[in-house]
Amino acid sequence: MNLPSRVRIVEVGPRDGLQNEKVAVDVATKVALINQLTEAGLSYIEAGSFVSPKWVPQMAGSDEVFAQLPQDSNTVYAALAPNMRGLERAMECGVKEVAVFAAASESFSQKNINCSISESIERFKPLAEQALANDIKLRGYISCVVGCPYEGSVDIEAVANIAKQLLAMGCYETSLGDTIGVGTPASVEKLLGRLLQDIPAEKIAVHLHDTYGQALANVLISLQMGISVVDSSVAGLGGCPYAKLANGGAASGNVATEDLVYMLDGLGIEHGVNLKKLIAAGHFISAKLNRVSGSKVGIALQ
Repeated sequence: MNLPSRVRIVEVGPRDGLQNEKVAVDVATKVALINQLTEAGLSYIEAGSFVSPKWVPQMAGSDEVFAQLPQDSNTVYAALAPNMRGLERAMECGVKEVAVFAAASESFSQKNINCSISESIERFKPLAEQALANDIKLRGYISCVVGCPYEGSVDIEAVANIAKQLLAMGCYETSLGDTIGVGTPASVEKLLGRLLQDIPAEKIAVHLHDTYGQALANVLISLQMGISVVDSSVAGLGGCPYAKLANGGAASGNVATEDLVYMLDGLGIEHGVNLKKLIAAGHFISAKLNRVSGSKVGIALQ
């Protein structure tokens, strides 16, 4: 197999994971989780979101979280900044990297951020200019790259177009999100095959949900196609509160970081994460949420 020698893991549990959990998590618990993930060796952690708590209650207190994180750490502590006010708050907290997000589905964009895809891109341009002018790195997300809960299949050309626009405005990388987890190795291969015609592999990351149990298989095909950045969430936390399934439930969580690390170990791919410490962090936050870990490896090696 043609695989990368090293994978950079983007840990999204403290943000994308916790924002869709029903149990409220206080600032002290969030900080303790992030510190444990740092201790486990994760070099990039999404630590919070500067979005209105009215819309995403679990992200309340992100300012306090960042204030308590170590300033001299080699770990990147990133935040979601959906608008200029979010960026201003991030800058006030000394955040060095922010993420913006668009959707590949018009319906999802309207229901998620109340505007069209093109309007969302236009909104992000001044934010990007301001961030880059202040030496803040910018990462882009695209939701619903394989399927949409409202529209079904998604146009691959739309995904490619949005990815190129995000990169053009200054994002160093765009993360492709299978928000409702409907992707299979075949559909992910088709998507990446198209994007890699125009975009270098080093500017693409994957963010794959495990709703249908396909996430690790989809990660593997991505690695085989040259992708070396993978988003994951400790204990498989989270999902998407806007992605409702046909049975009325919400799309289940991200691929568990523990499961990803175990697979990378088996493939001989470097990642820099201590699995034992990572599993401990997963059980810590699962206990706080009064739930069982969503990581099969975390349960097997408990």
